[in-house]
Amino acid sequence: MKRIYSGFAYSAAPRANCWWDRTCDLPERPTLQGDLTCDVAVIGAGFTGLSAAMHLAKEGVSVAVLEAERVGWGASGRNGGFCCLGGGMLDNAGLEARFGAEGRRDWRATEAASVRFVQDLIRELGIDVDRHSEGETRLAHRPSDFEGMKREAEEIEADYDVTPRLIKAADLPKEGMNAGFHGGLTTPVGFALNPRKYLAGLAKAAEDAGARLFEGTPAHAIHDDRPGFSLDTPQGRVRAGRVIVATNGYSSEDLPDWLRGRYMPTQSSVIVTRPLTQVELDAQGWTSAQACYDTRRLLHYFRLMPDRRMLFGVRGGLLSNPRSEKRALARARRDFEAMFPSWKHVETPHGWSGMVCIARDRMPFVGPVPGREGLFASLCYHGNGVAMGSYSGAVVAELAQGRKPSRLYPQPMKTPLSRFELGRFRRAVMPPAYAAFALADR
Repeated sequence: MKRIYSGFAYSAAPRANCWWDRTCDLPERPTLQGDLTCDVAVIGAGFTGLSAAMHLAKEGVSVAVLEAERVGWGASGRNGGFCCLGGGMLDNAGLEARFGAEGRRDWRATEAASVRFVQDLIRELGIDVDRHSEGETRLAHRPSDFEGMKREAEEIEADYDVTPRLIKAADLPKEGMNAGFHGGLTTPVGFALNPRKYLAGLAKAAEDAGARLFEGTPAHAIHDDRPGFSLDTPQGRVRAGRVIVATNGYSSEDLPDWLRGRYMPTQSSVIVTRPLTQVELDAQGWTSAQACYDTRRLLHYFRLMPDRRMLFGVRGGLLSNPRSEKRALARARRDFEAMFPSWKHVETPHGWSGMVCIARDRMPFVGPVPGREGLFASLCYHGNGVAMGSYSGAVVAELAQGRKPSRLYPQPMKTPLSRFELGRFRRAVMPPAYAAFALADR
C-alpha cells in the first residue's frame, strides 16, 4: 500500500483509547485463508462497505468484504456519531455554478434522503444505537455569524422543506446551551448515535444476508483478470466479477492507481469526559442533548450523550506521530476548557484521532472508476459519513449490479474526483490553509 501519512496514522495507536470500543463488543471475524471466488469483492468494512455488502447479499449476490484491520476500525468506528446533513462542502452558489439549479436541488434532497435511509435502516434492523438529539444545532462563534444564520435559515427551509429554528444568544441558557455563543440555528434533520453499535448491527445484517466478512485481510493489489478481477491478500487471492473500493480516508494511492492524488485524508480528534453529575451540568448550564457544532472554519463538534458523558471533537494535527497526537489531544482539551470553563476539573479519560476524507472539488464520489469497467469507488464524505457513507453504499451496490440506482443519485456524486495539486505531496497545502482558517476564526 502507498499511503501519504506515516505508518503511525494507520496503526492502532491513534485509536487506542477510543470510547466507542468500550461500549459494544464486536465479534472477531476470520482472516481469509486460501483462494476465494465471489461476484463482488468489497474493500473496507466501514459504513459504506458494510451497507454495500448487505444490500448486495440481500439481492442474492455473493459478496466478500476484505478489511485490513477489524470491522469499523477506520473512521466509521471512531467518529463523533453525528447522523446529519452533509457529505460535501460546496454551498448553494458553488453547487449551482458547477451543476446548475437542478444539481443543487438533487444534492440537497440526497442529503436529507441519506439521513432517512439510516433512520429507516436502524428501525428495520432493530438496532439500539443510543439515539438522541432532534436534528443538530449550529452555534454562532461571533455575533456576525448569527446574522448570517438568519439568511441561512431561509436556504435550509427551501433546500430541505423543513422549518429551522433560530435561537437568540439570550435564549441559549434556557435551552441548556450555555457556553458563550452568540446564538444558534437548529435544523430538525438528523440525530446522534453510537457509531459502534450501529456498525455492529450493520455487520450482523450483512452476514445474515449471506455476505462473508474477513478481518486482517488487506487487499494489496487489484489486477484486471478478464473477465473480472483478482485481488492479492497476504494469504490468498480473491477472484471477483466486480470490485467496490470503500476505504475513504484510509485509502491507498495504488488501490486502484486512479485514486492517486484524488483524496485528502485529514485528521480529527475526539475526547470524552467521565459521566457528569447533575451539579456539574447545572454549574455550566449545559444540559441539552442536542448534537452541536460551531461556526469556526476549524470547527468544534460536541454533544452530551445519554450517559452524561460529553463528547468534544476538533480538527486534528497536520502530522501523525506520537508527539503530534499528544499535541492534538492537548489542544482539544484546551478548547474544551475554554468552551466549558465550569468543567475544567472534569477528567477526559478517553481521547483518540482518525481520518476524515476531503475531495479537491469538495464533493463525494460514488461511481465507476474511469477506465476500469467493473471497478467502483465510494469516498470523500468530508467528515459526515454516518449518513452519506451508509447511503452511498446502497447506491454503489446497485451500480455494481449494472443497474441504474433506484435511489437519488445526483450529478455531484457521479462526477469523478479531480487531482489535488502537488500529487503525493498534497498535504503541504494544509498548513497554510489551517493557518488561514485559524486567523478567520478569531
